[in-house]
Amino acid sequence: MKITFLTMCPQDYDSFLKTPVIARAVERKICEIEVKDIRPYAGGSFRHIDDSPYGGGAGMILRAGPVLDVLKDVRQEGSHTVVLAPAGVLYNQKKAREYAQKDHLILIAGHYEGMDARIYEKADELVSLGDYIVTGGELPSMIIADSVVRLLDGVLRKASTEDESFENGLLEYPQYTKPREIEGMKVPDVLLSGDHGAIEKWRRQQSLRITKKQRPDLFARYELSEEEKSLIEDDQE
Repeated sequence: MKITFLTMCPQDYDSFLKTPVIARAVERKICEIEVKDIRPYAGGSFRHIDDSPYGGGAGMILRAGPVLDVLKDVRQEGSHTVVLAPAGVLYNQKKAREYAQKDHLILIAGHYEGMDARIYEKADELVSLGDYIVTGGELPSMIIADSVVRLLDGVLRKASTEDESFENGLLEYPQYTKPREIEGMKVPDVLLSGDHGAIEKWRRQQSLRITKKQRPDLFARYELSEEEKSLIEDDQE
């Protein structure tokens, strides 16, 4: 797989590329990472990639020309182009798994007050990380890339990603390690029992309970099995 970042701040990705998961994926040739600077594609001696919006308004807008020119250079057959924008669909784990199946993922990081809307027309889709605004699209693009790369075969052990939050529509169950007690807080007895059946039942019950409490929106969309319904009833007793 190949991931290409289109950005006006290529230096922002230096530390990201050195993080263990990303560096391991690149070293093992599981994933190729490309960071393309938009600025050299802007004409003129000052390489202006922003301009004031038609019709007036506060702030500057990322120009379409430089972005579309760099996009032409990096795009190839099978590329999937994503613009990070507030108007995009909300990113989630299902989308991460979808992207992990792509041959080439292009992530366009916006800046300033926004970007020329004609850039959107050349993208395959718009994606947002949530209902909030950050200074630029660099951080969101790194988050997406990290969530995708860790799903690629050979990057992490498969078991490490199967029981995580959002993978099955629920939040993950609580986990503990040594010591068995700290500041009066004890590890649940069932986890020390050695009874794997009881442990799995407890974990499922906790996953349901935490999701219902912390993310009722997720819980409302989740289809409970008959066994899970009984687990919830037992938890309420």
